[in-house]
Amino acid sequence: GFSRIRSRWLTRLSVAVWRQFTPLDLSEAAQSDFDSLHAVFTRALKPGARPVDPRADVLVSPCDAIVGACGAVRDGQVFQAKGMPYAMADLFGGDPLAADFIGGSYVTLRLTSAMYHRFHAPCDARLGDVTYLSGDTWNVNPIALARVERLFCRNERAVLPLTLPSGARIALVPVAAILVASLRLHALDVRLHLRYRGPNRLP
Repeated sequence: GFSRIRSRWLTRLSVAVWRQFTPLDLSEAAQSDFDSLHAVFTRALKPGARPVDPRADVLVSPCDAIVGACGAVRDGQVFQAKGMPYAMADLFGGDPLAADFIGGSYVTLRLTSAMYHRFHAPCDARLGDVTYLSGDTWNVNPIALARVERLFCRNERAVLPLTLPSGARIALVPVAAILVASLRLHALDVRLHLRYRGPNRLP
């Protein structure tokens, strides 16, 4: 797609236009020059740009984001926006793992296009088998979230189960959207995207 066209002058022009509509700030980026818009989206940050609380009993946000919804998982349902519930089992692609989190808590973190797009483990944890779920790449802006039912369950995503040193379990479910439309996990030697045709359970 357009975001993967490798051209420094086109990228500079696109970034200049982008900044007219969003508060894009690249001053924290580890590099100052990019050869594609995708490289801008997936940029690394300078060391120390995001101080992390070192306490073992604290979960830090895995990414830069706006909190879109949060609360308790009731009757196996969570919300993408007010009045727009969906079943957690659908988000997990029918994986029985979803049942482990009924009665727990959830938070939906939405990234805007200008934000740093990498995400990180929220604490020390062991990653279990990853489940990849191919799907669409709907925009996840507030308008779409208020109109498109089960949007997160339709988009491409991955289920990342994490086990904490205490034995407690959490799950991260990164959801791809328009423009970036792919997932790369450092724990796996494969990029997950719409053309990926490998197994959907990745150890």
